[in-house]
Amino acid sequence: MSKDILNLEPTLLWKNFYSLTQIPRPSKHEDKVRDFLVQFGKNLGLETIKDEVGNVIIRKPATPGMENRKGVVLQGHMDMVPQKNNDTQHDFEKDPIETYIDNGWVKAKGTTLGADNGLGVAAAMAVLEAKGIQHGPIEAFITTDEETGMTGAMGIKAGVLKGDILLNLDTEEEGELYIGCAGGTNGNFSFRFKTANLPSAVEAFKLNVTGMKGGHSGVDIHLERGNSIKVLTRVLWEGSKHFGLRLASLEGGSLRNAIPREASAWIVIPVEHKDAFIAVVAGLEKIIRKELAAVEPTMKIILTPAEKPASLIDEVSQGNIINALYACPNGMIRMSNEMPGLVETSINIGVLKTNNNMVVGQTLLRSSVDSAKTDLQNMVDAVFTMAGADISFDGDYPGWKPNPDSAILKLMLELYKKMFGKEPLVKAIHAGLECGILGGTYPNWDMISVGPTIVSPHSPDEKTEIASAQKFWDYLIETLKNIPIK
Repeated sequence: MSKDILNLEPTLLWKNFYSLTQIPRPSKHEDKVRDFLVQFGKNLGLETIKDEVGNVIIRKPATPGMENRKGVVLQGHMDMVPQKNNDTQHDFEKDPIETYIDNGWVKAKGTTLGADNGLGVAAAMAVLEAKGIQHGPIEAFITTDEETGMTGAMGIKAGVLKGDILLNLDTEEEGELYIGCAGGTNGNFSFRFKTANLPSAVEAFKLNVTGMKGGHSGVDIHLERGNSIKVLTRVLWEGSKHFGLRLASLEGGSLRNAIPREASAWIVIPVEHKDAFIAVVAGLEKIIRKELAAVEPTMKIILTPAEKPASLIDEVSQGNIINALYACPNGMIRMSNEMPGLVETSINIGVLKTNNNMVVGQTLLRSSVDSAKTDLQNMVDAVFTMAGADISFDGDYPGWKPNPDSAILKLMLELYKKMFGKEPLVKAIHAGLECGILGGTYPNWDMISVGPTIVSPHSPDEKTEIASAQKFWDYLIETLKNIPIK
C-alpha cells in the first residue's frame, strides 16, 4: 500500500485524506467511516455528535480573539462513488483505495479515488486539528449518503447547527466559486416479463459494449460522452428489427449518477441470420465510434459466442423494453439561457438489470429550472408508461438559487484576487450540491462552495491536482481568518 501522499503538502490535509482512503465508504455503507469521524472528534477533545440519520457534527471553539466572528459550517459528505475497471479486483465494502502520484496528480489504481468528497472532508478535519490558524466558531458537518440519496442533508434538523455561513467543500475546480446548482429527481422503471422457450436453430451470443469513459452525470454531462446502455440498445434495436434477435437478459451501469461505461446483453440469433448480424454489429461499431470519436476513442462493441440461455424474455416484453430504452431521452436536454455554458436540464440512464423475471432501471434527472425538471419527468413517464412499464420518481431535491449579493461571495472574491492576483470565476454547477436542501432548512445561511481540482469524478479515471490542493487549503485558511464580525 503506497503512502506517498503522506509526503505531500499541506501535510494535515493529505494525512487525513490518506486515512479516509483506508476506510471503505461507498454510499449506503458508511458505518466504518462514520465511527472513524466520531472517534476523530472525540480524540481532539471536541464536541462530537452523530445525529439520527448518520451525519457527524464536530464543533471547535473560536481561537483567542476570534470569538465575536460569525460561525462557519464546513460541510462535506463522507461517502464516495464505488466504480472500478473490469480488470480490477476490489471490494469497496472491504478494501482500501490504493493511491499513487503521477506527474502532479493523485490517482487510484483502477478505482475511483474518493477525492469527491474525501478532500473536502479531509480539509475540514485538518481545520479541526490545526493549532496555528485563526478562526471563529467552527462546525464540521459531514453528511451521509450524498451520492445516492442526499439522505444526510435531507435529514438534518433545524436548529442543530449554529453557524451563520456555510462553506460547502464539494466542488471540483480550483479558482471557481459556486453559488448555485441544479436540483434532481430519481426515475425508476421496471418491466415484468414472461419467460419464453428458445426457438429452434438459434445461436447464442454475449453482446458487450465496453471501453467507454463514463463519468459524473452532472459534472461531465456537457462533454457528451457515450452512454453504454444507449449504445447497447441501438444494437439490440437493429438486431430485433431486422435479424430476429431474441433477448435473454441485459445489464448496464451501476449508479444512476454515473454515466455507464459498460453494458451487456445475452441474446440468440437465428442461424440463417447469424452472419448478416455479425456484419451489422461490426458496421455499427465503426459508425458509432466515428460519431463519438472525439470523446470515446476506445469504445468497443464485442459479440462473443455463448452458451444458450435456459429461456428468453417474451417477445412482446422484449419489444417494449428495447423501444422504451431507445426512445427515452438521455444526456443534455437544454443549456441555460441565464448562465452561458451551464447545462440547464439533463438525464442519465445509469443502471439496467435483469432478475426475477424483471428488467429494472434507474435514471437521474437534473435541472436548475423546476418546471423544466417536471417537463422532463413527464416525458420519461410517458415513454415508459406507453411501453407498459411501472415508472416512479423519488428523492426529489431542490436546486440552489444563486445569490450574487452574497456577503461571503464578496469576501472570497477579494481574498482570492489578493492572494493569487486574479479574479476567481463565479459559477453555478449542473451537479447536485447539498446547499439547495440545506438552505431550505437553514434559510439564514450565506452559502458558497469551493474545492480543489478533481477530474473525472465518479469514474476510475478520477484524479486530483496536487498543486490545487495547496491553493485550496491556503484559501480556506485565509477565508476563516477574515470571516466578519457578527
